[in-house]
Amino acid sequence: MPDIRTTLRAFFQLGPLQTGDYALYKVLLHSGYLRRQTPGGPVVLEEDKTARLDTAFFPIPSRDVLRQKLGPAGLEKLVEAADEICAGQVRLFGGPPVPLSLTPPGPLKHWSEYELGRQPWGVEDVKWIWEPARFGWAYTLARAAYLTGADRFAQVFWEYTQTFLDANPPNMGPNWASAQEVALRLIALAFCGQVLAPFPSSTPERMQCLASAVAAHARRISPTLLYARAQNNNHLLSEAAGLFTAALALPGHPQASLWRRLGWHWFHRGIERQITPDGAYSQHSSNYHRLMLQISLWVQLIAQPEQMPAGTLQRLAQAARWLGTLLDPTSGHAPNLGPNDGAYIFPLTLQPFEDYRPVVQAAGIAFLNNPLAGAGYWDEMVEWLAGPQLAALDNHEHAVDAEGFDQAGRSPIVLRSPDSNSWAYLRAASFHSRPGHADQLHLDLWWQGENIALDPGTYLYNAPQPWDNALCHAAVHNTVTVDGKDQMTRAGRFLYLDWARAQVLTREQADDGSWERVSAEHDGYRRLGLVHRRTVTCRAHEWIVDDWLLPAGGKRPARHQMELHWQLPDRPWKIEHDSGLIRLQVSFPAGLAVLEISMLDSEEAGPSVHSADKQAAPHLQVIRAGKIIHGHGTAPETWGWFSPVYGQRRPGRAILVSFTGVAPLGLRSRWILTPSKEGTAL
Repeated sequence: MPDIRTTLRAFFQLGPLQTGDYALYKVLLHSGYLRRQTPGGPVVLEEDKTARLDTAFFPIPSRDVLRQKLGPAGLEKLVEAADEICAGQVRLFGGPPVPLSLTPPGPLKHWSEYELGRQPWGVEDVKWIWEPARFGWAYTLARAAYLTGADRFAQVFWEYTQTFLDANPPNMGPNWASAQEVALRLIALAFCGQVLAPFPSSTPERMQCLASAVAAHARRISPTLLYARAQNNNHLLSEAAGLFTAALALPGHPQASLWRRLGWHWFHRGIERQITPDGAYSQHSSNYHRLMLQISLWVQLIAQPEQMPAGTLQRLAQAARWLGTLLDPTSGHAPNLGPNDGAYIFPLTLQPFEDYRPVVQAAGIAFLNNPLAGAGYWDEMVEWLAGPQLAALDNHEHAVDAEGFDQAGRSPIVLRSPDSNSWAYLRAASFHSRPGHADQLHLDLWWQGENIALDPGTYLYNAPQPWDNALCHAAVHNTVTVDGKDQMTRAGRFLYLDWARAQVLTREQADDGSWERVSAEHDGYRRLGLVHRRTVTCRAHEWIVDDWLLPAGGKRPARHQMELHWQLPDRPWKIEHDSGLIRLQVSFPAGLAVLEISMLDSEEAGPSVHSADKQAAPHLQVIRAGKIIHGHGTAPETWGWFSPVYGQRRPGRAILVSFTGVAPLGLRSRWILTPSKEGTAL
């Protein structure tokens, strides 16, 4: 339990609305009120016998158009994916195939028992139970059935759905503990119910059972909407979308009008509060940003012809631009920014989890009237989620230049080399909502489709120490730390307090476009009398990153340890190290990347600051998978890893350079990128 000081700090930093809603939710939970509002039991058909599933509540794209988009090879790939699911295998979080299990472990208790901590989840990380129960695999079965006309895919959907309903009665077990999980499953059930309605295996009895299940899911969401409001993140958007979906899918249900009002109101309220005017999302995460756009695409699709408010559309247009700016043009990937729990709620595509083009393309068309990527397999999602808007476009072949999104230095800060072979993202946020990672002034560097200086990702939220959401600290990001301290105060698994705030100081570019430079700083170490300033300069084949710890706050000069971290993939490498220069060579498919790290003279910090003593020579460590492979000393077990998708970790190479002195303290990192035709193999 947090102490009273931490609780008070959370109250003032998160604000009275969020903390008040959360406190009230806890009172209702502990009092038993929420248990009485959501009684457990089987799906009762008679209770909802007047409700019928509307099998035309959203537009379904033309089968011929979808087949044309996929082509014979794409259709074959889709059938292979559906056959894999029919064989009982499913790919969770974009990982390898694992057995599909829809039956949670242990005896089932009311969902509130799990929330109160009285009933164990049965696994270390409940997300391994929740993910298959989101029914993401069901979209693949529905698409395969629709495009091939094969009833066997529909039959498997119904069999798996009945297995789930039998093993997870409403409000009983871990799959009912989170209303967000309930909402995402509700949407999947309603989607598949409409797409599969014409098939022989979709009998009237099964369709009625599905309608009753959708109603049971909606009844679970509304009593705990208070918790989603307290979170003020994707929980609120997902649950609001779930209620709105239930209202349109079950228009004859007695509670349909209530669900519609609640869903519509809180979805738009959430968009207003969670997306900043420049398009950044409140959860500070590429993956959650994508999830938010997918939810929004779905709500706009089913709301037709109801008009989306202009304010909502403006925020969503900026949000589409924001994510489009971070899209790597070669791979379709994006920086692994912030928490990444592997969510992909509408997998209406053949592209892998890491490919952001399907959602960016659909969001660009729906909210900007412009596609943001070239044509490809990812356009299948466009047909499903943005079909009405796509039909109104005149020039679908035109792709908007992502560089044009970054206006007047606003976020995200992306720099692109003059030859367009490399680009970088500098993380500089002024937080208005709680961050999930301490990553101010982190730099992501990309070269011809490969992330050569990368964000470590997330790995697992719940795991034995030291892996309990361990990749959120500043120390594992491509930034600077001081004296081994984090940029902010970690007050819980998902809670940082004392937010470090960054600001862009300057941004300039040569008239001929031969170089660009941006400088920013953050105040996360002001308590130590320091600020961290980073200046990034890009040229055709060179990136220069200057890091300074500068005195601030009027504190007396003191000795501090400056620690610079770079996270690289696990590639062939060699290193040269003397007292003045560290030179690391790393081989990539694009060629040879050379990272040179040297100390900066304190006089370069400017005439207003000076160092009080000489600085010690820098200390170098290279860590791979928690073990030091160059240098000496000790290293945390969690360093030298990265997680491309949730639940997976891979060895990487963490480069840590540190030295001690009195501010100003400075280090220069110089990246030299030599294409393979010019480079030398290691």
